[in-house]
Amino acid sequence: MNTFDKNHLWHPYTSMQNPLPVYEIEDAHGVYIHLKDGRRLIDGMSSWWAAIHGYNHPDLNAAAKDQLDKVAHVMFGGLTHKPAITLGKKLVSLTPSSLDYVYFSDSGSVSVEVAIKMAVQFWQNTGKPSKNRLLTIRGGYHGDTFAAMSVCDPVTGMHNLFKGVVSEQYFAPKPLTRFDEPLAIEDKNSLEAILKKHHKNIAAMILEPIVQGAGGMWFYSSEYLSVARKLCDEYDVLLIADEIATGFGRTGKLFACEHADITPDILCVGKALTGGYVSLAATLTNERVMSGISLNGGVLMHGPTFMANPLACAIASANLELLINNKWQNCVSKIEKQLQAELSVYINLPAVADVRVLGAIGVVETKSVVDVAILQKCFVDSGVWIRPFGKLVYLMPPYIIQAEELNRLTSALGKGLEALNNS
Repeated sequence: MNTFDKNHLWHPYTSMQNPLPVYEIEDAHGVYIHLKDGRRLIDGMSSWWAAIHGYNHPDLNAAAKDQLDKVAHVMFGGLTHKPAITLGKKLVSLTPSSLDYVYFSDSGSVSVEVAIKMAVQFWQNTGKPSKNRLLTIRGGYHGDTFAAMSVCDPVTGMHNLFKGVVSEQYFAPKPLTRFDEPLAIEDKNSLEAILKKHHKNIAAMILEPIVQGAGGMWFYSSEYLSVARKLCDEYDVLLIADEIATGFGRTGKLFACEHADITPDILCVGKALTGGYVSLAATLTNERVMSGISLNGGVLMHGPTFMANPLACAIASANLELLINNKWQNCVSKIEKQLQAELSVYINLPAVADVRVLGAIGVVETKSVVDVAILQKCFVDSGVWIRPFGKLVYLMPPYIIQAEELNRLTSALGKGLEALNNS
C-alpha cells in the first residue's frame, strides 16, 4: 500500500487509524483493471455499477476529447449549450412517458436531494405545506447526503450516528415477496396502512424500483411497484423512483419501472449515465410537478456549480448511443443466463443463505458478515475485482464482458465462498 495514501487519503467507509488495504491501479482497458504491481483483474463491479461499457472505450474517449477542445465547463445559470440540450432530449425520449423536464446535477445523492426538494416545494406551492415528509421502504439506500440518508434504511443506514440531525421519515416494511412471485397481501396492507394514516403529511414515496441496491441487494415483486403507484395516486402522494443503480439496462429493462409498466412522478438517474467516466446525474419530472413548483413564479431552490457540465453531458450522450447501438438487451440477457447457471451451484454451501440473479446482477448472500479484507485479497489473488460488503458478495459486471471472463468471476467468487467455509 502506498504510504502517503495510507496516512493521508481517506477512502469510503474506512477508518484512517486501521484502514482496509487498497490496491493501486496503473490503468484500465475493457473489463480489465491493471494494478501497479503488474497484476490484471477482471472487473466484476463496473466501478460501483457505472462503467457499463468497461474502461477506455474509444467512442467515449473520442466524445471526451472532442468536447475538451470546445469547453470543459461553463456555468448553467443564464447559459446553455449543445451537450446539455442533446442529452436532455435523449433522456426524455428514453425514460418512461410524461417525464419531460430534466434537472441535471453532480451525483446520484444530489439527484435524490433535488427530487425531495421538488416534492416538498410542490406541496408548499400548491397550498399543502403539511405534506413535507417522505415515505420509503426498509432495506433501501438512496445516498449519503442528509436528505438522502433520511430515507435510507434506519438500521443499516446512518440514522443512529446522526440522530437528531437526520430528518425523521415514515418507513414501510421491506416487501418480502420475491421478484418472480405474486405479491403477498401483507406487503400491500402494510404499505397502505401507513399511507392511509399519514398521507396528509407525506409529500412523496421514494423507492428503488424492483432492486434494493446497497441496502441489501434484495429483488422484490414487480406487483409491489404497481401497488405503490396505485396507492400513491389514491392518497395523493407523489412517487419518486430512484433508478440511480437500476437505470440503463442493469435489471434487464432499460429502467426497472418498466417491469411493472409504471411511470413515477419523479425519476432519479446517475451512475451508468456517463459510462463511469465523469460524475453526472439527472432528476426528471412531469408536467404536474413542474407546474406546481413554478406556480406564481416559484423556482426550484437548487443550483450546483457543476450542473449540466458540458464534458459530462457530451460523454453521457455518447454513452447512451453506445448502449442502444450495442444491443444492451442481448448483452444483459446473456449475462443473466450465465449468472443463473454458475451462481446457483453455490446455494448448498454451508456459508450461503441465498442466491439471487436479475439482469446483470448476481448476488450471493452469506449467513454471516464477511471479512472484507480477507475476501478481497482472495479475489485479487484469483485475478478478479469483487468488492463484498456486509453479508453480500455480488457481481455487477460491465455489459461488454465475455463468457470466459464472466466465468472467471463466478469461479473466483466460489473460491471465496469456499474460503469462508474453511475459516
